Amino acid sequence: MSTTRLLLLQKLSRSLLSNRKVATNAVGLANRTWSAAGTPVHRAFPTTFRPIRAFSTEAASDEKPPSGYHSIIRDSEKAVGESDKHEFQAETRMLLDIVARSLYSDKEVFVRELVSNASDALEKFRYTIHTAGEGEKDFTEQDRALEIHIGTNKQDRVLSIQDTGIGMTKEELIANLGTIARSGSKHFLEQVKEKGTTTENAQNIIGQFGVGFYSAFMVADRVDVYTKSSKTDSIGYKWTSDGSGNFEIQEAENVRVGTKIVIHLKADCREFSDEDRIREVIRKYSNFVGSPIYLNGKQANQIQPIWLMEPKDVTQDQHNEFYRFVGNTFDTPRFTLHYKTDVPLSIRALLYFPEGKPGLFEMSRDSDVGVALYTRKVLIQSKTENLLPKWLRFIKGVVDSEDIPLNLSRELLQNSALIRKLRTVLTNRVLRFLHDRSTKDPENYDKFYKDYGLFLKEGIVTSQEPNEKEEIAKLLRFETSKQEDKRISLPEYCNQQQEGQKDIYYLAAPNRTLAEASPYYESLKKKGIEVLFCYEAYDELVLMQLGQFLGKNLVSVEKEMRRSEKSEESADHLIEGSLLKTQIDELIPWIKQKLTGKVTNVKTTTKLDSHPCVVTVEEMAAARHFIKTQSHNMSEENRYALLQPQLEINPKHPIVKKLFKLTQSDPELAELLAKQLFSNAMVGAGLVDDPRMLLTSMNELLEKVLDKH
Repeated sequence: MSTTRLLLLQKLSRSLLSNRKVATNAVGLANRTWSAAGTPVHRAFPTTFRPIRAFSTEAASDEKPPSGYHSIIRDSEKAVGESDKHEFQAETRMLLDIVARSLYSDKEVFVRELVSNASDALEKFRYTIHTAGEGEKDFTEQDRALEIHIGTNKQDRVLSIQDTGIGMTKEELIANLGTIARSGSKHFLEQVKEKGTTTENAQNIIGQFGVGFYSAFMVADRVDVYTKSSKTDSIGYKWTSDGSGNFEIQEAENVRVGTKIVIHLKADCREFSDEDRIREVIRKYSNFVGSPIYLNGKQANQIQPIWLMEPKDVTQDQHNEFYRFVGNTFDTPRFTLHYKTDVPLSIRALLYFPEGKPGLFEMSRDSDVGVALYTRKVLIQSKTENLLPKWLRFIKGVVDSEDIPLNLSRELLQNSALIRKLRTVLTNRVLRFLHDRSTKDPENYDKFYKDYGLFLKEGIVTSQEPNEKEEIAKLLRFETSKQEDKRISLPEYCNQQQEGQKDIYYLAAPNRTLAEASPYYESLKKKGIEVLFCYEAYDELVLMQLGQFLGKNLVSVEKEMRRSEKSEESADHLIEGSLLKTQIDELIPWIKQKLTGKVTNVKTTTKLDSHPCVVTVEEMAAARHFIKTQSHNMSEENRYALLQPQLEINPKHPIVKKLFKLTQSDPELAELLAKQLFSNAMVGAGLVDDPRMLLTSMNELLEKVLDKH
């Protein structure tokens, strides 16, 4: 720095502070950060002045620190003596290049990795102090606060991360930072296992692969590391490298116990010297690290990882606050599932069921599952694919598992079999929880089902596991022919079935009025058999996909009619008041001839009372779905060829008897009537895409009828 510039800044310092003895940079004069002891600390000042390094930390005794601020970051470290130059091996340089440029999908994760390393250093020191014998506690500042401090300097493009952890000796510096894929944390845990001792602190250590530190080179032109071991009489050291494959180590003065990483950012990575940007990254990835994180003197991780607490110790207010944090929402949770288990996997889960109705993006299957995956309080993925099935994407929350193996970047999960197992365990637990809510709190469950029942039905359609389908099916609710104001479950339906009833019957209709008036329901109604009423368009597809429940077949009333007609010779069992057999034998071929290309068969039925005829197909639900979604571009001929409808007539109905007479007296009117009866039956079956197409034929029939008047 030039002498003129230095004198100018010193003069400015004296004029602003009225001859007080202040040793800080010119920027820090108006915006100090304070340590717990009341010492002013360098902090970037948002003016046009360029900050310089502090001259000393001396301060006037009458100045008081601002409330809530605390920082240990200084710029007083100074390298001394000769430096030892080291060179990475060729393959290590290649790996360094991969780590810095290719391993991580998002540059911001380097903050997560360095904070995780700092957390490891704190946990190592805490463990070492707790397990060392009386004669082994040869450590300095044993009662110091264990903290992580982060400082930003936007003007100089510098980011500093400092911890008060265990620190490193020169040998440890070379071993831990001089070898990629050599994890100090992993080596430390191996030592713990060899000694046969373990504590919670040892289990809290995050690092596994030893490459997280090198992620800093994604954003750095140069990285300086100042460290001092916790061991008594240790010397401070500076490690520095530009990531090209060489590093230097030399002794350093004014180094605090622990480790400080100073990242000199690349020009295109200036954003990481911005306080708000770093706060955002901490909030996203490291908000629940066990030790306090201070960003420019103010604590940045104040929300507790309540999923690790005992469920009974968490208040509703804490749940509400945490739910809003993880869900990025403003409502409150409807249900809360907070549990932990160690068998078959170590899981700490906190899952929330939203109070509000699902939004447009949640309805889409393209939206992400809203559950974050953590390991030992460090975020791995904010929205983790395959952690829960897609049909549970409305659930928000956190899952923390120590059993999940991570790849080098902690961003992709290695063992798909283990993830599938975790997914199964979580899904089954959610299903048990919802079943429990449905029995203990049916009123609130019914409200939940009204809002989110569609997701449960999606689960039945998309799940590949029969047992899972059946568990989801227990949560479904339907009105029935005997239950108008109350929806019942499938287990309840089975419990109140008639003796000897082997199947579960269902009927799809837009509303109750149409369901009760359906021609397909008539015969079951006469027998007093209860039928599920499905009002949603997709309900019958769901039940068709389910197929069976508790060993009972799920059968549509249309299929039941077609099935029962096959087992009866209806023409040989004529009911009083119906057409004679000879008349029927004449009428059926005549109708079949007039409806050529539309019906595959015509027959009589004894299942109808008030309706003249019905149409049946082999799989009515699938046929209706096809008509709604795929038949628009098909010709009428191809549509009927694919559906293969069967017309079943009621030989005792007045319209059918009149039709027979018209075949003799007025064949033209009889043909129009037969076609209209078939069209009406197709509409009643839900197999007509647009009923307005029938208006022309209906008008022709009316015109013919009115010719004689």
